[in-house]
Parts: sequence; C-alpha cells; structure tokens
Amino acid sequence: MKKVLYSTLGLAFFTAVAATLPGPGPRIEFDAPEAYPEGVTYDQTAKVYYVSSARLGQIGKVTLQGMYAVLHTDPALKSTYGLKLHPDGKRLFVCVSDANYSKFTEPATRMKMARLISIDIQSGRKLSDVDLSRLIPGKHFANDLTFDRSGNTYVTDSFAGAVYKVSPDGKASVFAKDERFATEGVGLNGIVYHPSGYLIVDNSAKGQLFRIDLSNPKQVQQIKTDRFFMGADGLVLNDNNTLTMVVNGGTDKIFQLASTDNWQSAKVIASTVVEDRFTYPSTATLNGKEIWVMNAQFNQLLDSNSVPLKKFALQQAVLKPVK
Repeated sequence: MKKVLYSTLGLAFFTAVAATLPGPGPRIEFDAPEAYPEGVTYDQTAKVYYVSSARLGQIGKVTLQGMYAVLHTDPALKSTYGLKLHPDGKRLFVCVSDANYSKFTEPATRMKMARLISIDIQSGRKLSDVDLSRLIPGKHFANDLTFDRSGNTYVTDSFAGAVYKVSPDGKASVFAKDERFATEGVGLNGIVYHPSGYLIVDNSAKGQLFRIDLSNPKQVQQIKTDRFFMGADGLVLNDNNTLTMVVNGGTDKIFQLASTDNWQSAKVIASTVVEDRFTYPSTATLNGKEIWVMNAQFNQLLDSNSVPLKKFALQQAVLKPVK
C-alpha cells in the first residue's frame, strides 16, 4: 500500500515538474508535402503567410488555421527562397535559384540560376521575371530581398558575394560587391532596408553583419557585434534600433540585437532558448509585433535516407532577455 502511494505521489511530482518546464512557442502546422518552405512573409490584409519552397519551387500560402494552398507553381523555378510582399500589397516578390535542394535541378541551372520574379497575389499569375545571373560571372544563389522607399528591390547573391538592385521598371544592376562579402559556400544572406538610408545584410559563413550606404554603396561597414553568428539567415527590422536575426546550422536560435549608434555597432539583447526546439529555422516575418519563424528543416534534406517530410511549421519566437 505504501509503495502504491509513493508511486502515485512520484507521478504527481513529475507531472508538476513537466508542466513547469519550458516548451516550444506557439506553432502553426501545415501539410505541404516535400515543399521544404524557406521564405515567409505575412499579409496583414489577407491574414495569410506566403511561403516559398526550396525543394519544389512552388509558392504557397498558409492560413492562421494551418491550411496550405499552392499560389503559383512551375518546375522551371527549381527552388524559391526569400520572398516579400511589395508595399503596394498586391504583388509578391520572390528569389529564385537552383542552389542545392531542388527536385528539378539540372546541370544548366545548378548553382547558375538567379532570378527575381513577382506574382499577383490574387490570381497567382507571374507578372515579371528578371534574370540576375548575367550581372556577374560564376556561381549564383539569389537568396533574400528587401525594398527601399523608392520601390527598388535589393537581392543578395550568396555565391557571388553581391547585392543586386532592380528598379521598379525591372532594370537590374550590381549594387554592392565588397571583398569582405566573399566566402566559400553560402555568404551574404538576410537583408533589410533601414529608413535612415542604408541596407543591413548578414553573412552566413562569416557570422557578420554589414551596413551598406544607399547613396554610396562602396561605403560598406562591418557592424561591430558582441559575438559572431555562424549560420545567420533571415533578418527582420523590428524598429529603427532593433533587429531580429534567424540563425541555423546547428545553433537553431533566434536573436534580437539592439543598436544605440545608428548601426555602427550592436549587441544581443534577447534570444530564444534551446527548449523552443526550432528545426533549421530560416526566415522570419512580423505579424503585428509577433515574430513568426519558418522551420525549414533542411537538415532532413541532408540525410539521403530520410523520407520526404509532409508537415511543416511556422513558430512564434518567444524571446528571453539576455543578461
């Protein structure tokens, strides 16, 4: 009798402890067989998340209830990565490449493709298609993008170590290329526009942040930080002085940085914790003040024995202050 009572109390104790342990933040799970979404952006008007696909190249949308539907599909797209809703709220701009994970890869496009397309969010019809691969010789990986106030689009090329500029009428040019961007493998990645007139980009291989002046793109400055961020990926500018960075490659955490000197330097003020269990997070987007992150799960694609995934998840980043 005493033994049963002891076991019951023990079970109650462990149940109580488990209830107090931290766990993953809120999630929106959705079925998108074999898609491996990488990019995400939120449409406040339609109340949907648009997501890309590194495996199939399709572009989909996810409701707040977790219903996934394909918005645009074309095997010729190979892989889609970063995507952003244009300020006009009518068009979705998407980075297209054949970097590493496409089901439809072929020698003619493998590590050679870099395109920027736009999609009508109502019809799913492709509106524009700009080839960026001819701007610089060599390997290419159009990875992420941002817009400035004049409607120009800026695209990072992770293999060429460059930032491209595409004007509203579709004219493409090399905007910035600096020897400090050069890396083996994936380099320049996430990018945001700052209202004070510059871009902030991160470099996955070097774990660094750079500031690029819009009026003088040869003026590239490394932002001094209190640590390196190997595997840095998507960026979100929360406000003029606060930046959120997604980091994968084994770290799999979300960091928030703050600057008090107009991004000459920055330090980490908050991060997620291990218990949040992000699975190869890639990019993030704002839903109001909430930060929602795409769990790309690319680690599964690196395992030749793994069965292609069907279910994926957007996850809210619950940030804890860093002491």
